Amino acid sequence: MQRTSFEGMNCSVAQCLEVIGEWWSMLIVRDAFLGVRRFDDFQSRLGISRNILTSRLTSLVAAGVLEKVPYHDRPLRHEYRLTTKGRDLWPVLTTMREWGDKYAAPGGPPLEVVHNACGHTMVLKHTCSACGEEVDSRSVRARPGPGADHNDIVVPAAARSTSI
Repeated sequence: MQRTSFEGMNCSVAQCLEVIGEWWSMLIVRDAFLGVRRFDDFQSRLGISRNILTSRLTSLVAAGVLEKVPYHDRPLRHEYRLTTKGRDLWPVLTTMREWGDKYAAPGGPPLEVVHNACGHTMVLKHTCSACGEEVDSRSVRARPGPGADHNDIVVPAAARSTSI
């Protein structure tokens, strides 16, 4: 059976996918980070049909990822800008880009992100919020959080005692 929505799932990953899991949505967010704001610019850069772009932009605005801001009165024209919620997708997009650079870009990264302050290429690092130690999937474990529905969430015994 094909799932059409993750709305009822008590899972943060599923809820994130509910908002940005469709591939065009993430590419629209990527382009918004690159400074694209206008419908026609999204459409020409992505090669997406106008009706699908309209649908995805409407969904991203409704989810609070983008905001629609008028830039011309006659005729009325809007541009799309990332909200705080949208800008908070930056580490998600960066992780996806770095994974693609490593595993799917045989000619090397098509884009590099450069730190404005020092001018060097930036690489995302995950660190423990308490001690600052760099972490990866082998150095963390899962446990139910405060929003867990303990009737639905089962963390296998192996995951409680070992890394993810």
